[in-house]
Amino acid sequence: MDSFLWITVGFIVIGFVVLVFMKRSMERKLVLIKENEESMEIEQNSPKPIIRWIWGSVLWGIVSMFLIVWSFSVYA
Repeated sequence: MDSFLWITVGFIVIGFVVLVFMKRSMERKLVLIKENEESMEIEQNSPKPIIRWIWGSVLWGIVSMFLIVWSFSVYA
């Protein structure tokens, strides 16, 4: 098998595992933010990590789709 295929599969699998493990942390942060809505000036309760996680998930999905389509064009 070509190294490009291994890179594609590795990127998708490792990215998915990282997103699943980070999802639990983001859910806890979201619950904490919802509980303490009135004290949003504290940096610990900032929604910025959740927004970055969402953007990272979207970017990972777009790159994964691009790699899958590209690998079909290379191996077809």
